[in-house]
Amino acid sequence: MFRRRQPPAPPAQADERALPNRLSPRSPSEAIKPTAAPPPPSRPERRRSGLVGTISGFLTLFVVAAIASMIVLSVFQRQVREPGPLATDKVVVIPSRSGTSEIAEALNREGVIAHTGMFEIAARLSGKALKAGEYPFKAHSSLSDVIDVLSAGRQVQHAITFPEGLTSEQIVARLNDDDVLAGDVNEIPPEGSLLPDTYKFERGATRQQIVNLMRTKQREVLNQIWARRNAEVPVKTPAEMVTLASIVEKETGRADERPRVAGVFVNRLNKRMKLQSDPTIVYGLVGGRGTLGRGIQRSEIDRATPYNTYVIEGLPPGPIANPGRAALEAVANPSRTKDLFFVADGTGGHAFAETLEAHARNVARWRQVERSRQTPANPDAAPVDKVEPPVESAVSNKASAYAPAGANFALGGNDASGQKPKAFDASEGTKLDPLRNKTFDLNSAKSVPALKQP
Repeated sequence: MFRRRQPPAPPAQADERALPNRLSPRSPSEAIKPTAAPPPPSRPERRRSGLVGTISGFLTLFVVAAIASMIVLSVFQRQVREPGPLATDKVVVIPSRSGTSEIAEALNREGVIAHTGMFEIAARLSGKALKAGEYPFKAHSSLSDVIDVLSAGRQVQHAITFPEGLTSEQIVARLNDDDVLAGDVNEIPPEGSLLPDTYKFERGATRQQIVNLMRTKQREVLNQIWARRNAEVPVKTPAEMVTLASIVEKETGRADERPRVAGVFVNRLNKRMKLQSDPTIVYGLVGGRGTLGRGIQRSEIDRATPYNTYVIEGLPPGPIANPGRAALEAVANPSRTKDLFFVADGTGGHAFAETLEAHARNVARWRQVERSRQTPANPDAAPVDKVEPPVESAVSNKASAYAPAGANFALGGNDASGQKPKAFDASEGTKLDPLRNKTFDLNSAKSVPALKQP
């Protein structure tokens, strides 16, 4: 009933049962060869959770996008720095209140850029604000260069120059002639309140802004010069200094003469002599228009006007022009001389004298210069710009070299009526204008023809 339990088989028999297909070695050499290792057990498959898979996919997508973006950005930057289509340097006006699209269209229309879309993208990526105005672009400017110019605001600089000695009315007229400036001048500035100079401005600046700048500069310069003036100069206020400087400015066009001309007028003021300046007569007749366009007539010399320094004592009531810095400096620190007279010498300068007699000789020599010009060296030559001959005086041949037609008076003598006349120089803006006669120098004996005795 009970079965006998079999004893366990020996190990060899167990191996034979476990490996029934294993063959016994057929030869001794096969017996010593190592047996092949069994293959590694296969890993059990693990299922990823949903969150880990999402993160892994996002990272993969991010890496791919970053690589693509770097490639695109590299290509874009290269195109932004490539030379543009502009063949030559050009100035382009960007209207005010223009957006990026309007700016791009204007630049494309002018041939500065080739693609408006790429410019807009480059401008927005740069983060720079583009400004309206007038800009110079160099030939083949890249998109990057164009954006730098527009964002920096380096606009074209225009300039307007006002020569010394212009009246305020003439300065406003010159402003009105400039078509780059905008707007109108509110009113004619007071005479002498503007500083002649060269002023730079950008397109869109107004004429009134230039006037305001000129007035500001004039106040600054006047205050500086007034602070270091010679205390012996007989001007009591900065306004008087401007008035005298305007007379000096109109009397001479040579910078080296201004201190000496100023010294003549200072000496006259100290001796309570009348200034007898022709430009003051002209200003009294025409005002801010500046020039008379003909010679001064004797009746105008005798006419009592507030600006006629042949009639009034001392300075006129105000400036007759806008003097420059040099004329103001000359009045503040004039030459220390005893000169009381001067007459134009035909070179743009003057011959100076301390006495009326010496002045009369200078005038006579100038008259001889005028005569020599009226006689051509070659009689067969065609006449060139014939100068109107001055009228001879009836007394001692001492009339002013600039006496207009019909005048008949002398220096240091009496005229036909027996009355003592006034000496004068004339005639700004005419053929007798000394600034237009630049042949002889009365201060140099070598350049003056011999004086013919009457």
